[in-house]
Amino acid sequence: MSRIVHLSDLHFGKDRPDLLEPLLDAVNRLSADMVAISGDLTQRARATEFASARRFIDRVEAPVLCVPGNHDVPIHRPLTRFFLPWRYFKKFIARDLTPIHEGEDYTVIGVNTVDPLSWQTGRMSDRRIRKACRALEGVDDHKARILVAHHPLNHPQETKKRPIPGADRALNKLLACGADLVLSGHLHTWHVGEFARGEEGGAAVQLHAGTSLSSRLRGEPNDFNLIDISPDYFEISRIAYADETRTFETTETRHFDRVSQTVQPATD
Repeated sequence: MSRIVHLSDLHFGKDRPDLLEPLLDAVNRLSADMVAISGDLTQRARATEFASARRFIDRVEAPVLCVPGNHDVPIHRPLTRFFLPWRYFKKFIARDLTPIHEGEDYTVIGVNTVDPLSWQTGRMSDRRIRKACRALEGVDDHKARILVAHHPLNHPQETKKRPIPGADRALNKLLACGADLVLSGHLHTWHVGEFARGEEGGAAVQLHAGTSLSSRLRGEPNDFNLIDISPDYFEISRIAYADETRTFETTETRHFDRVSQTVQPATD
């Protein structure tokens, strides 16, 4: 059994300072094998914001894997965005924009979906798909294959944001290459989906995290995800901030059977 914490959309620079200690306490108390952060660590991609994100990461006790989000490139500085879009992300967070983390019974593969020239919608080029597929196909059969990307490849119906161009095609390719679970953010909306079946074969769980720290809540609480992995199932819990207790608490748990590829509410 392995345990992964999934955070997203921290947005340092537009964050809630009162949530910082409760979030760190909640994450560290879960004793996860790793923490995946699916982008938007900053609000305006400023050095000071990245420095704050770095200090946060350094206080997380588990290994941390990060991919960039669209807010992690400087929209307000066009020349830097065009010529040095990853300067501060690489300086403060990680030089590798598509990192891989190996666990005993899982492999987590980072996918960079950000397009500095199309700031909001992102991009999933053929080259990026091929790179992710090579990584997926190299994973041992007994391990869960988990992708982490900022932009979702499958939007809930209620969102108004535009999906990545060619998202359906990219998702079909990645499912055919063996993806079991796709983690994303960007929408500031929590969502966990039924197994999405690809036209070329394969199936995966789509899991969106809301925002863990941002003050831009869009009608939902700050939250993050906890994923427990066994050879037979994923158990996914939403852990949301409760203003009454000033703590992060589990509000919903879903059970995904990896053998029959069905989903049901978890039982106590």
